[in-house]
Amino acid sequence: MQTKFIFVTGGVMSGLGKGVTTSSIAKLLQLADQKVSCIKIDPYLNYDAGTMNPVAHGEVFVTDDGGECDMDIGNYERFLNQNIPKTHNITTAQVYSSVIEAERKGEYLGACVQIIPHVTDEIKNRIRGIAEDEKLDFLIVECGGTVGDIESLPFLEALRQMRVEEGPENVLFVHVTLAPSLDVVGEQKTKPTQHSAQELRRIGIQPDFLAVRCTLPLEEKTKKKIALFTNVTVNDVLSCHDVKSIFQVPQILYDQGILDSIFKKFGIVGMVNASANWDKWNKIAESMINHEDQKVRIAMVGKYVTLPDSYVSVNHALKHAGAKLGKSVKIDWIDSETITDYEIFSKYDGILVPGGFGTRGSEGIIKTANYAREKNIPYLGICFGFQLAAIAFGRNVLNLEDANSTEIKEDAKNPVVDLLPEQKELSDMGGTLRLGANEVFIKQNTIAHKIYKTDTISKRHRHRYEINQKYISEFERNGMIFPADSDNGKRMEMLEIPSHKFYLGVQFHPEFNSRPGFPEEAFEAFVKAASEK
Repeated sequence: MQTKFIFVTGGVMSGLGKGVTTSSIAKLLQLADQKVSCIKIDPYLNYDAGTMNPVAHGEVFVTDDGGECDMDIGNYERFLNQNIPKTHNITTAQVYSSVIEAERKGEYLGACVQIIPHVTDEIKNRIRGIAEDEKLDFLIVECGGTVGDIESLPFLEALRQMRVEEGPENVLFVHVTLAPSLDVVGEQKTKPTQHSAQELRRIGIQPDFLAVRCTLPLEEKTKKKIALFTNVTVNDVLSCHDVKSIFQVPQILYDQGILDSIFKKFGIVGMVNASANWDKWNKIAESMINHEDQKVRIAMVGKYVTLPDSYVSVNHALKHAGAKLGKSVKIDWIDSETITDYEIFSKYDGILVPGGFGTRGSEGIIKTANYAREKNIPYLGICFGFQLAAIAFGRNVLNLEDANSTEIKEDAKNPVVDLLPEQKELSDMGGTLRLGANEVFIKQNTIAHKIYKTDTISKRHRHRYEINQKYISEFERNGMIFPADSDNGKRMEMLEIPSHKFYLGVQFHPEFNSRPGFPEEAFEAFVKAASEK
């Protein structure tokens, strides 16, 4: 069967949930035994998300093959329970770089290089290349931004062309919009959706489905009004109302008949009964809610807490672990730069410090890690949280004067954390970190080995600094051990304090491997320890 393409666009405003809609449609098709994957198009001029501030853009999601991607790639992985390669995050800079490189090589045979056809052809080639290489039944492509954005226009034009070239029997458009309910009036307003669909039609795209975000389920009269003004049938105006968990969205869409409608529009008949798949997924989705009587309170101490999406994969990983254990994880985000009273942590069941970079807020994290150690509160430190936990131990147990990271203080007397040797000659910031999956070797008879139950794991990394090996023997003589390493023993990958209730640090990013129904082991062990009184 030729690959079928579903293009997801957005209107009215950003942050409506295009990523969740894309993931949910992909999940429905996967549950129907189709081979499916997703692409995220980001129209910004950054080559990738690696140098972007997480407070402005959200988390940088790292793929197995070392891509620094938009956080929606993480959504796709969690919903589909499959790894997504970095080629599935297409940006304006990547497209234009390829076009300019081809022009410099003379590959356009003297043509005047233009947005149409050269840029749009490059976009289409990338999309089709993924479909062909992976032999997909369905490819769901999410176009970032909102219709009407100048930077999105070349991508929308490329998608419009694909419908003409592939034929309407092979391409569908889903447009995500908003139907707000004003408190004063109390009714669902349709004008934002009307205008958004009108703008999409103006550039030549007629949506096949409207996924309408709303607080409460769309009323029938609202659906009819939207259908009348957007040229979309009433049955294909879909209510995407608020739910307790995003993993309930596939069921909401399924109940409104989207799967049958997709197959009908594509002329596909005789689909496999996927009830067994549905039972497994619904069990997982149900496990993500309904544990309010079993709360575990976690303090997440970080640098980018003003936007929860900065740590979206960590948030999900904690929820996955809680669901597996029948617990509801309550996360409080605490700004490491503003902490003055560390006794506030006494009311929490566990403390987690996620990744980060730079000097700001580091002293607060070091003091937090030390407080968790002294008060025997379960602690999980990830990347930056791993490194600063080692510094806290060096200062407060080993009494190392001026123990620090050279990232924070370049001339520290005791550089417990130092720059990776291969980083010292680099000048570019983007794409130069130690990135992607690396093998980690775990020593037997350690807490780490009890958690992972294996000698070797593969975990994703994103860092430029590492533990300085000249301090390791002194650390281990005083109660903090390093039970895992990589690169033939050159890099320390984990730390633990065996005498502590639970004190674990990891150089890698375990959150990127956590999936609903299949929580990452370090998170599960941490939440379990935090839930034990």
